[in-house]
Amino acid sequence: MTKTPDDYGLKDWTAQARDRLSGFQARARVDHIGSIAHIGDGVAEVTGLPWTRQDELLRFEDGTLGLAFRVDENSTGCVMLGASDGLRAGTRVFGTGTIIEVPVGEALLGRVVNAVGQPIDGGPAITADLTTPIERPAPGIVDRDLVTSPLMTGVTVVDAMIPIGRGQRELLIGDRKTGKTALAVDVMINQKDTDVICVYAAVGQRASAVSQVIEAVRTFGAPERCIFVVSEADAPPGAQWVTPYAACSMAEYFRDRGRDVLLIVDDLTKHAILYRQLSLLLRKPPGREAYPGDIFYIHARLLERAAKLSPELGGGSLTALPIAETQDGDLSRYIPTNLISITDGQIYLEPKLFYEGLKPAVNVGLSVSRVGGHTQFPAIRELAGQLRLDYAQFLELEVFTRFGPMADERTKRTIEHGRRIRAILVQPEFAPRSLIHQIALLLLIKTGKLDDVPLVQVEEIKKRLADHLDRNCAGIASRLNRSGALSEQDRTDLLSALDLLLEEVTDAARGQEG
Repeated sequence: MTKTPDDYGLKDWTAQARDRLSGFQARARVDHIGSIAHIGDGVAEVTGLPWTRQDELLRFEDGTLGLAFRVDENSTGCVMLGASDGLRAGTRVFGTGTIIEVPVGEALLGRVVNAVGQPIDGGPAITADLTTPIERPAPGIVDRDLVTSPLMTGVTVVDAMIPIGRGQRELLIGDRKTGKTALAVDVMINQKDTDVICVYAAVGQRASAVSQVIEAVRTFGAPERCIFVVSEADAPPGAQWVTPYAACSMAEYFRDRGRDVLLIVDDLTKHAILYRQLSLLLRKPPGREAYPGDIFYIHARLLERAAKLSPELGGGSLTALPIAETQDGDLSRYIPTNLISITDGQIYLEPKLFYEGLKPAVNVGLSVSRVGGHTQFPAIRELAGQLRLDYAQFLELEVFTRFGPMADERTKRTIEHGRRIRAILVQPEFAPRSLIHQIALLLLIKTGKLDDVPLVQVEEIKKRLADHLDRNCAGIASRLNRSGALSEQDRTDLLSALDLLLEEVTDAARGQEG
């Protein structure tokens, strides 16, 4: 017996197929697919991606991401954002058509993230409402406002003689192991009682060093208002490369919403060396010291994003404290001179001072702030106006005292006065000073009340001063924090409280001698 199509159910199947195909519309799709020509040392040469843009994200066959670092007519140089162990020549590469972006927003506060905003602190996943490109144009001149508000560091030598304003770019520079990161951490800790948000970007640092920074802020500062963007020394080179730009975008989110932000980049010397290595591997033509010709531009376009915005744009500020390393104190090398010319001043930490125990080891003569002097609180400006000159004269005279006894009483007084200045500038780590604390020390120096006090007792005065001010000068402290100025009555009352402290320390010293 002959079977019909109905016996096999073909008629129903055909009807169903017609129904499905009736709504089908054929669309052409173009996939941007290339392949790896060769790969190694954290970079890859990719062919077959003619429409790739600079800084475009590329996705490899195993899901690893890369960044288009050099775009030529026939090939694309790519730096790896992840591990490349499973990749080899011939592996397919897909162009995503998107520029690298990072999550931004309140969800990142208090977290430790990598260069692309993924948490690495063991906490929950970060759900951000917004992402933004890591590369953004710097605010134009008409979008900026004058830097008029101080960023108090809590470090007397900085606040008194090398002040920093909100929206400024101040370079921390010095040899290895001279306290650059420690000074930056003290600035972060001092924002504990302010409204400043801190973003710390670690570029190529040792894991132990990064852990110490994070632990110090968690112990002494306000970690809930800090973001740590970390790419350690063993991170892929692409991740290290984008870290400062990603951190800057995270900071800009808050600045653009009218808030004050501090960005610390630790450090740009390692960032420049990494850029040189990647450029040489990808056949970019070398220039001075084998750095590519655009080495100035890569840091200028980052640091120019730090600014104080105009009131029409919310009035927020982004203050940048980049860190740079010198060799043998040579400030005239290529990268240090580049960064000095980009920033609004530099704080130079000298090895000689550091090894002598004068910490923070700031060389006042070679340090300068080209903006911050206009932002100082009136009380500090009044008391510290002569301080830098007096200290410079002391340092010059001190050299001559090594060759013989001091000649006259005036020279002796200058030397003793300078030693007291140096004594108050020495400050322990993780112990930033409040505004009234610094005002009190500067007032003691200004009035010469410490000149006849033995240096041993000066150290004792420094130890007792904070508690003494808390007990006796709480009202003065609150008025100082509101106005930044010291009235005549407050000055008189503060001097009376300081005289009482000097008497207590002197009596205690006499009692010990007896």
